[in-house]
Formats: sequence, C-alpha cells, structure tokens
Amino acid sequence: MKTRTMDGTLFANMIRGGAASLSAKRQLVNDLNVFPIPDGDTGDNMFMTIDSGVAALGKDEDTSLSSTASAAAKGMLLGARGNSGVILSRIFAGISQGLAGAESADVTLLGKAFETGISEAYRAVSVPVEGTILTVYKDAVQYAGSRIKRDSTFESYFDNFLKELRRSLQRTPELLDVLRQAGVVDSGGAGFIYIAEGMQNALKGEDITFHAPVAADSPVDFSAFDENSELTFGYCTELLLRLQKSKTDIDRFDMDGFKEYLNRVGDSVVVFQEGTIVKIHIHTTKPGEILSYCQQYGEFLRTKIENMTLQHNELLLQRQHQYEPPITKPHKPYGIVSVAAGQGIKELFTSLGCDKVVDGGQSMNPSAEDLLCAFRQINADNILVYPNNSNIILTAQQAALLYQDAMVYIIPSKTIGEGYAAISQLDTDKEDVHEIIAEQKEIIAGVVTGMVSKAIRDTEQDGLVIHKDDYIGFVGSQIYHAAPDKNTALTDLAAALQTGTYDIALVICGESVTAEESQAVYDTLHQRYPRTEIFMIDGQQPIYDYILTLE
Repeated sequence: MKTRTMDGTLFANMIRGGAASLSAKRQLVNDLNVFPIPDGDTGDNMFMTIDSGVAALGKDEDTSLSSTASAAAKGMLLGARGNSGVILSRIFAGISQGLAGAESADVTLLGKAFETGISEAYRAVSVPVEGTILTVYKDAVQYAGSRIKRDSTFESYFDNFLKELRRSLQRTPELLDVLRQAGVVDSGGAGFIYIAEGMQNALKGEDITFHAPVAADSPVDFSAFDENSELTFGYCTELLLRLQKSKTDIDRFDMDGFKEYLNRVGDSVVVFQEGTIVKIHIHTTKPGEILSYCQQYGEFLRTKIENMTLQHNELLLQRQHQYEPPITKPHKPYGIVSVAAGQGIKELFTSLGCDKVVDGGQSMNPSAEDLLCAFRQINADNILVYPNNSNIILTAQQAALLYQDAMVYIIPSKTIGEGYAAISQLDTDKEDVHEIIAEQKEIIAGVVTGMVSKAIRDTEQDGLVIHKDDYIGFVGSQIYHAAPDKNTALTDLAAALQTGTYDIALVICGESVTAEESQAVYDTLHQRYPRTEIFMIDGQQPIYDYILTLE
C-alpha cells in the first residue's frame, strides 16, 4: 500500500492497534524493571494510559483527524498513570496540537506533529533524563522526519520511525548506568515500540483484534442491595455530552445556567466544557431526570451511573472505609491528599489528618482522574498532595493542572516515609502557602527511607551479588545488603544507615510480616539503638516487607 493521506478514521484505528499491541506485550515491558523486586509496572501504566485514549474515541469514525487526535489525547491525559504514562500522554497531546484544525494530513504534516510531541513530552519533565522513552521517541522522530521526501508515504515514514525506535532503544544502556548494570533496556521506550508496531500494523491494513477498553467494573454483590433496601446515597452519575447543532446554539450555550440547574437537583457537581464536549459528574437520586435534561442539548458519548448505596454497603461488608457519603463538608483553607497502599498505612495517614488517601503506590499507580476525584471531595482553598512515590509525582502534577476549583500544590514526597514525616509536622497556621511548602520540602530533605523486599531474579549491582529470593535492603536506587531472610536484611540496613544517630525510627511492616517477626525486629533494634525511639506500625503494604523511616 502507498498511503499518502491520513484521516480521523485511520488515525483512530492506528491508536487502537497500538493499544492492542501493547496489551499483548505489556508483561514483557513490566519485566524490564531495573530493580530486582516485583515493582515493574511500566507496561501496565502505559497500556492503561493509551487505553483511556481508545475509550475516548467512542464509536464515531466520521470525524476529522484533528478532533480524533484531540479526543485520544484528552482521554490519555485523564487516564495517565506513572511517569511513562504521563510522558506518553504528553507525546500524544503534542501530536494533537500539531494536527489542530486538520481534516486530514500528509506525511509532512504528521512528521511535524510528531515533532511537537517531542517538545511537549520534554516540557512535562522538570529534569529530562536521556536514555528513556524521551530519547527513544525523539531519536525516531528526528530520523524519520529527516527522510521525508516528495514521494514519501506513511508506510515509508513508519518503517524509518520504527527502525530508529529499535536502534535508539538498544542504545539506552549506554546513556543510563542503571540500565547497563541491570542488563536491560528502557522499559518506557520498549513500551512505545510496541505501540508504534501496532500503529504500523493498522496502517498496513492487517487484521487487528481491537480490544474493548479495560472495564473497571467488579461483580455486583446483589445481597448488598436487595428488594427491602432503601436508596440512601443516590447515584454517582458521570456523563460525556456532545452538544448538537440540531438541538442548541453551541456558540451561545448557557454553561452558567446548565451548572445552576445541576446544582439545584444534585450535589458534588463537577461540570466543564471543552469545545462541544461537556463533562458532567453529579450525585443525584434521579439520574433519569438529569439524562433527559442534558439530552435537550446533545447526545451522550458515554454514561456511567453507579448506585452509591450499593457501593457503600459492599464496602461495609468488606470492612473497608474508603467511601464517603456525599455530604457538604465544611470549608477550610487547606486540604490534604496522599497516596498509599496497605490498609494500615492508609489508616495512619488518615489519623494524621489526610482528607483523602488515594489507593496506590509501587506497581499500582493512580491515574490523573483518580487524583481529580479526590480533589473534588475536598472543600478547601488549597490542596496539598503527597504522592509518596517518585513514579506518581508527574501524574499528580498533571492532575493539579487540570483542577480548577482550588489551588493544588504537589509536595514532592518520593516515599511513604517522606510523606509521613512531612504530614506529621505540617503547620498550616501560616498565611503564606509557599512558606508552608518550603518547610515541607525541608522536612522531606531530612528524612531517610529504607526498604526491604524480596529479589525476583539474580543480579549484581556495584559488586553486590544478589540471588533470586534474597531479601535486599535499599534506599532509592542503592542496594546496601542482601540477606536470606527479611529480618536480617532490615537489621543490616539499619546498621548501614546508622540508625543510632537518629532520634526516631519508624518501622512499617508489610503484609508478609508475621507478629513474631515484627516483635523480633523491634527487640533487636531497641537493644542495638537504645537512644533511638523505635515505633512499629502494621502497614499491611504489598511489595515492601519493611519500610524503615529515620528522622
């Protein structure tokens, strides 16, 4: 084939092809993790990001290239997870910007749009690191773009694009020592290659099983809402409405009146307009009336209606307390959102005063939309966000840019220990929020957080030989010790970090730690470091057997 024109239908198919290809290979991408512990989630994060773009495409194939690219980019923006997912979403945001206003494109225009993706992706990262997906994408775009000729086709462009993607990926260990030492290539770059391969397959017209977007629905517990139940909390109703020229004057659409109606008939209302799309979130006991009202102005692209009483009852049955009824919360100057995994850790952060604790952490990064949902439930002028994981900071920053109803500030906590120390010493009595943030960053800088986790493969780092099933003690990317059992790994790590020179040592025990192991660790640390206060918490977190926080 010699394709010289790309329209919205073809581009939509290529994005679906990219998602399908990555879906089949995402575990391979996950396995490219640098650290020898089960924290590889790049493939999952990138897939869920592009899958959100696929979901945003809907079923309408008769759209311009510009609107198709915009819809996919907006979907990825909200669904972005992890650093690689955020960068992927910014790449497609740049491509969308480069295609703005275009009904279709030739190779030259697409090449320029891909170049815009470079600048947008690099802009998303405060300190760009070469040897990552950023480099791989940039190299490929520049190589393929330099070879565009008058007779070029999209097939020839993607041949060159993929050729350089693969070559650049193989060069990533030359640019990053951590990749070279681990004997792997960059996982984000690998994930993008699978996306590009799927896009190329769709371009060539190959048969691709376009997957349906991953459903977040879980089986319904019918016993949680039976024939005798009463609808206490109403329905959480989320709608994507496309305004229709046949139903309303789009240029004069009364958004203020629209909002006023929704606030009269429901609560927890979030509504905003982007072009001809209106996104609506509302809690109501009569979703049918909402649907009828909205349909006066357009047609639905997506609807989601959930019985919140059912959700509430299910969570009570599971002894979980993550759901909060839609009540009007008192206004306050500061709200706090943190991210954590493990019921004990989440309860700890709640006890420290967090308004919302978003479920997430290593290998389970929340999306921008997850964080936006948390922001919407807080009635505050300023919202302080503690990601508690370096792979969540970019997502949090993206969510902060999208939220309009409060000032959102990201406190760059990279570990649970940093988040705990910062929140436990948070002083919001000061009027200057920037002074508060500066103090929080200073607190974080004085915290050391060590981790213990089981190795999932043999490796060697800085002369330290690690065998599969060893327990390793590490801080950041530096591994200090490997031991045959988790308690020895922790006590060795505590010694290496000079725990006795700190006033406080907080040990958070993971879900694999028994009561006997926890007591034994406490006894050892208390005996060795009598001047340091030792606190033990049953965090129940996955992956990390122990989290050691020193202040």
